[in-house]
Amino acid sequence: MKFDIFCEIQRAFPWNGADEASLFREILDQARAADSAGFTTWWQVEHHGSPEFSYSSAPEIVLTAIAMATQRLRVGHAGVLAPFKINSPLRVAERGATIDILSGGRFDLGLAKSGGKEWETFGVDPDTARDEVREAMHVIPRVWTDKEFSWDTPTYKTPPREIVPKPLQQPHPPLWQTCGSPESFFMAGEMGVGALGTTLLSPVAFLGEMLREHERGLAACKAPAGKTVNAQKGCFTFVHLAETRDQAIANGAAWSALWYVNAAPVVFKVPRRVWYDMIKGGLHPNSARDTAAQARLDPNETVIHDDDPPVLKVLKRMAQGEKISFVEAHEVLEPLDCVVIGDPDHCVDKIRGYEAIGADRMMCMMQYGSIPHAAVLKSIELAGRHLVPAFARAA
Repeated sequence: MKFDIFCEIQRAFPWNGADEASLFREILDQARAADSAGFTTWWQVEHHGSPEFSYSSAPEIVLTAIAMATQRLRVGHAGVLAPFKINSPLRVAERGATIDILSGGRFDLGLAKSGGKEWETFGVDPDTARDEVREAMHVIPRVWTDKEFSWDTPTYKTPPREIVPKPLQQPHPPLWQTCGSPESFFMAGEMGVGALGTTLLSPVAFLGEMLREHERGLAACKAPAGKTVNAQKGCFTFVHLAETRDQAIANGAAWSALWYVNAAPVVFKVPRRVWYDMIKGGLHPNSARDTAAQARLDPNETVIHDDDPPVLKVLKRMAQGEKISFVEAHEVLEPLDCVVIGDPDHCVDKIRGYEAIGADRMMCMMQYGSIPHAAVLKSIELAGRHLVPAFARAA
């Protein structure tokens, strides 16, 4: 199993955004630390108009800066928002090839469907978004490998052109799709591309079911989107290592994870009731994105029910504005098998669960919420000393 970093470039609200430059300086510091610690890939997300969640609106530039500041660390886009009104497949291919050259062949490309505020910002049609992701996944490797590229479908047209530059990696950089539902995991496999899945607070076993959907898709793959098949499976989760459990609590890692889960429905415009019902059912909240826009529900509903699990009660109390202590946040998340927060031995044990479901890559969310920069750097260092070698030996 390989260990990666997944990054949003984030600060928990309330924050006045007065020193945005400090965020980017810290990200570069953390990338250099990840390079030294033995992480494989730095994955950068793409979000727009969501200061409460992410400052990563120009991820290609950030990834280029990281590539210039590191020696071995790969740089991955997880993922490019692929609906055509946000990113043209031709432009995605050009930018990706350029990063691949500048990084010395260290680039991975993932595509994402997104939703919510970002669809509204760019005028994306929800009914065509998934089909556009699929088409873009087929267009991009053709741009990278055809001497003269052309495309002509009802949805995307390009006259014959010689597109430069071409990527350094042959036949082209690895292709991935970010996935949040059974349909998207199957679709990634059917196209022969890697799956990048997230847990948030859903059980590891549920993510394992999604990885099986990717396997089903791979078995059904007859015409891969790219020149090669990428069968790898990456899993996102919250990861924070400290020397002791008490230090992990003091760093506010669990509180920050709860904050993140409560901030996400604002970005994706999923009514909180839908979001919380999915968590309560042990499912992945992202599965609700496609239907949430049509739901006739109060988007801010946070009613606490007697049968709500402890983590859901705490999330709702936080959403209601109640102050949740770092200790309470940690105690409610610690029993969840998907969250990897604590001392090194505890975190190694948690990662075993991801190994058991067949994860090839752990996409460790290290910089999130309000965790201090120094604590993030220490977590990266400890992961390099304890997680990376433990699972390299197992492999």
